[in-house]
Amino acid sequence: MFNNKKLFVFAVDLTLIIASYIMAILLRFDFQTEFFREQFFLHTLLVILPIKALVFFSYGVYRRIWRYASIQDAIKIFKTVSLASLLSWLALILFHEYDHFPRSIIIIDWLILFVLISASRLAWRLYRDTSIFPGSAYGKRTLIAGAGEAGSLLLKEIRKQRDSIYTVVGFIDDDPEKQGMRLHGIPVLGGADRLNELVKKHEIEKVIIALPSAGGKVVRSIVHKCESAKVRFKTIPGIGDLINGKISVSQIKDVEIEDLLRRDPVVLDEAGISNYLVGKNVLVSGAGGSIGSEICRQVARFKPERLVLLDNAETPLFFIEKELLSSHPELRVIPVIGDVRHKDKVAMTFDLFKPEVVFHAAAYKHVPMMEYNPLEAVTNNIGGAMTLADAAHRFGATDFVMISTDKAVNPTNVMGASKRVAELYVQSLDETSATRFTTVRFGNVLGSNGSVIPLFKDQIQKGGPVTVTDPEVVRYFMTIPEAAQLVLQAGCIGNGGEIFLLDMGEPVRIVELAEELIRLSGFTPHEDIEIVYSGLRPGEKLFEELLVAGEGIKPTIHEKIKALAPVCLDRAWLSNELDYLFVAASAYDVGGVLASLRRLVPEFKPAYHFNGSPSVSFRRMRPDLYP
Repeated sequence: MFNNKKLFVFAVDLTLIIASYIMAILLRFDFQTEFFREQFFLHTLLVILPIKALVFFSYGVYRRIWRYASIQDAIKIFKTVSLASLLSWLALILFHEYDHFPRSIIIIDWLILFVLISASRLAWRLYRDTSIFPGSAYGKRTLIAGAGEAGSLLLKEIRKQRDSIYTVVGFIDDDPEKQGMRLHGIPVLGGADRLNELVKKHEIEKVIIALPSAGGKVVRSIVHKCESAKVRFKTIPGIGDLINGKISVSQIKDVEIEDLLRRDPVVLDEAGISNYLVGKNVLVSGAGGSIGSEICRQVARFKPERLVLLDNAETPLFFIEKELLSSHPELRVIPVIGDVRHKDKVAMTFDLFKPEVVFHAAAYKHVPMMEYNPLEAVTNNIGGAMTLADAAHRFGATDFVMISTDKAVNPTNVMGASKRVAELYVQSLDETSATRFTTVRFGNVLGSNGSVIPLFKDQIQKGGPVTVTDPEVVRYFMTIPEAAQLVLQAGCIGNGGEIFLLDMGEPVRIVELAEELIRLSGFTPHEDIEIVYSGLRPGEKLFEELLVAGEGIKPTIHEKIKALAPVCLDRAWLSNELDYLFVAASAYDVGGVLASLRRLVPEFKPAYHFNGSPSVSFRRMRPDLYP
């Protein structure tokens, strides 16, 4: 248990224990030395020393990293010294050495020993921070934006690095009370509005944004000031991404678009989610997709009995299975390759694994692709949802949560219409089933498969141009982890039949998003990288909506989730219309499919008119390809 370093520290502590006892005696007897010439001194020392050494050894003092000594460590020392002094006093009584022993020596000894042990740890930390690892004087001259807790921790971490690439010369902070003050000896030079001036005056080469709790608006403002000052900038992750709130130099990263759109971290009702996930059999369809895989990661945290991964794509399924087994080796992960449209395969999966909670994320979601392939949108997005929901009802699942989209609201495309029909079916099934069927509706997800962000990055890397469909296009955005966490939360609070709407924040203009990405890549929009407008794609709208007419909106117990009242439908009529829809789809009657969708979703206004012939349909959408 002891290496050379720990043995040295232990020897120092023994020396301090002896020194403390001697100093206590000297103070008690006004520095008279007669007491030391008596055998009594040696007898008491031979009782006190081994007991205190044993307490120090067994109480975990030497299992702490003293280079990071803190208040918690001082409390640990206080408890150790107090226990050691108490046991020493009891031992003196037991060995009858206490009769002629002044009581005040025990108290004085306790106080001196606590001070000496604490001072030894503090001295080592001061020596290490200022002498061994003082921070490189040759690193890039750096400003830290944010003189708060995060900035303080970041400065300490930078100083601990041998040959650090950063030399912190100051802080900037908009809090007037901090300006002109010093944090760990480093001055707070002013607010962000002085950034341009400070960069020139102090020859700043780098700015690190240490504001993990700040919103996207604040981060964007500082980034724009850095760009104006022509200084490079980096950031640390948002508070939701920091592990245990700890900050390290390795977390300093380039500013990404997620930082500029930074949203408040999600606070989950962990107890409520645990109640319906811990020890349960959980099935996730579309488990290999961007949303489905993140739902799997979030579910795995709550220790289900088994997690069934259902997906039609082999390679993504392989990777998410390996990831989950690596991060949760105790979890029973079952990958199932299958199509949600195949009723027998779905029934066999439910029969074998008896899922109690189902998250249905499998869907075709690319709007233009589904405009070219409307029959696939119907059979997969509607037919797959029906097959999975029917199986959940038939095999007695307790909860079924379907992932929907804001494109289901007043849809102008087949994909949105298909998701709206799936919503209606799930709501209608809830009326007669013991299973709780709920739907979660949200907008675009940053970093998901098919997101505009990877497309823009690829175009920028190739030198442009960056293609935006229309200068007025706006979209709602949220991150993948945020979406998945809120899906789990919505499943927890649902009573059945609701459509839950996630708080998507403020809409973002896509052209502004493209411009920010270009700037973050070190280029100037419209100069270094051109932005061209390609026109709205088939089925695409300028803006997405969140509510269908007739849906009432009401708050839930979670501030980021709203519940929409279901629109009542005649179940027999819905069943008949769905029969017509699938008859038309099986006959490859595109016109019949579109007509049926319009009856099912009266607000559906397709951009193209189909006459039943796929070739004519494609010709109307892409006359350049079908002259």
